[in-house]
Amino acid sequence: MTDAAATTVKPPRKAVGKQASGARKLVKAAQSVGAIAATEAPKGRRDPGPRERAGEARKAAILKAALGVFARLGLDGASVEAIAQAAGISKANLLYYHPTKDALYLAVLEQGLSLWLAPLSRFTEGDDPAEAIAALIDAKLALSRDHPEVSRLFALEMLRGAPLLKPVLAGPLKAVFDAKVAVIQAWIAAGKLNRVDPSHLIFAIWALTQHYADFAVQVRALSGKTLSDKGFMDETRAALTALVLDGVRVR
Repeated sequence: MTDAAATTVKPPRKAVGKQASGARKLVKAAQSVGAIAATEAPKGRRDPGPRERAGEARKAAILKAALGVFARLGLDGASVEAIAQAAGISKANLLYYHPTKDALYLAVLEQGLSLWLAPLSRFTEGDDPAEAIAALIDAKLALSRDHPEVSRLFALEMLRGAPLLKPVLAGPLKAVFDAKVAVIQAWIAAGKLNRVDPSHLIFAIWALTQHYADFAVQVRALSGKTLSDKGFMDETRAALTALVLDGVRVR
C-alpha cells in the first residue's frame, strides 16, 4: 500500500531492471504450475554421481535455510551471513550458488510458488462441490502444517507491497482465481451450492487455513497445540470444513 504523503523517489534504472527481471522469473514459475512433469528421466541421461548429489543437497539446504531466515526477518532484515550459518556452509560457498541476497530471495519465492498456487488449481466444475471444498481446506491446512514459512514469507511480501509478486498476482494467480470463481458460480447456478460470493468464499478459506501458519505462535499460546499434533490437525480440519460447508450448503 502506498502512503499518499510519502515522497515518490524514482529508483535507479538498474534496480528497476533487476526487479522486472525477477518478476518475469516468478511469472514463468507460476505459469508452470499444473504442467505435467515427466515421470521418467530422459533417455541416455546418466544417474548423478556423488559430487552432483552433494551439490544438489547443498542447494536444497541453502534454500531451506534461506526460507526460514527470510520468513522470520524479511528481505531487509535477513543477511547472507545468517543464511549461510543456518545452512551450515560458508558465506563464500553460498554466494557461489546465489551471487546476491536478492537472487537468493527470488529463488526462494520461485520455489514456493508451486506450493502456493497448486491447491486452488485442482477443483473443476465436474467435481462434487462439498468434496472439492473440503479437499481445498485439507490441502491448505497441510501446507500450513508442513510449510508454514512459505505462507509467512508471502505474507511479508504482501506487507511490503509485493514488488516482486505483483505480476504473479495480476497474471497467473488472477487467471487461476477467475477460473475457480467461474467454477463456483457454475455450482451455484446448478443449485449445488447456496448463493454465496465466490471471491469471498476463496478469501475466507485462505484466511482460515493460513492463520495456522502465519499466527502459529498465537495458536500455540491459546490452545497449547499446533497442526503437527495429529489430533489437533484432525480437529481443525473437521471444524473448518464444517464451518465453511455449513455456510455454502443449499437450504
